[in-house]
Amino acid sequence: MAIIKNLNLGPIGIFDSGYGGLTVLSEIKKLMPQYDFIYLGDNARAPYGNRSYELVYEFTLQAVKWFFQQGCHIVILACNTASSKALRDIQQKYLPDVNSNKRVLGVIRPTAEAITKLTKTGHVAVLGTENTIQSKSYEKEIEKLNPDLQLTSEACPMWVPIVENKEYDKPGADYFVKQHLDNLLSKDEKIDTIILGCTHYPLLLQKIIQYTPKNISIISQDTYVAESLRDYLYRHPEMDLLCSKNARRRYCTTESAEKFGDLASLFLKESIEVEKINLDKK
Repeated sequence: MAIIKNLNLGPIGIFDSGYGGLTVLSEIKKLMPQYDFIYLGDNARAPYGNRSYELVYEFTLQAVKWFFQQGCHIVILACNTASSKALRDIQQKYLPDVNSNKRVLGVIRPTAEAITKLTKTGHVAVLGTENTIQSKSYEKEIEKLNPDLQLTSEACPMWVPIVENKEYDKPGADYFVKQHLDNLLSKDEKIDTIILGCTHYPLLLQKIIQYTPKNISIISQDTYVAESLRDYLYRHPEMDLLCSKNARRRYCTTESAEKFGDLASLFLKESIEVEKINLDKK
């Protein structure tokens, strides 16, 4: 193997429209503590869940370009809406003209791979935002992996606001959690595995478990995305060589640094320093 010198090492970028991607980052840090990471939440323009395809693509591409400017070689779209609406076009239309040593990865493929391995009945389900459900991204990925699986979907538009308004563990959240789970399970009584298709939803996990029959498995994306990234770097050592490993973390937001730091503590269980950046800056 040829020895590569003078590598421009960089952190791994983690992107979300808001805070939910912090659940993914938290699991990645546990699994890969030696790596450097930059997290960016586009909180000023969140949520992406009700945005058009054109805006989601524009906003996500701006974020990807920003990460590349920070020296990142790998960017994880830890946002189901960005993964469903922008990832494919960024990979196919933008990256080929940029640099062969840049990668943008999403959260839908690893989650779809996990659910196809876990289901026993072949009847699975996904809970997500309006945009994620309408995009049918999970249907498309699962169809590629196992066309015999039957997928049932349920959009939960109130769940992200509940989390971001710190109501996820309050009695008021029970109504919306139970409502959507009842709707979902009434569509197919054979469902045995449910994907939490939004990175905010792990904070509602205890209430989701409370209203879900015990014979149904619940998949939280954070663990599977973290394992998928570790596996990806193992299978692509040329990319792993480009990742800096000093256990450094940098947290950025497009809105209020103080507000982001306050809410981020819900996801990370620790206090952090936050930097405000501007994605619109030309």
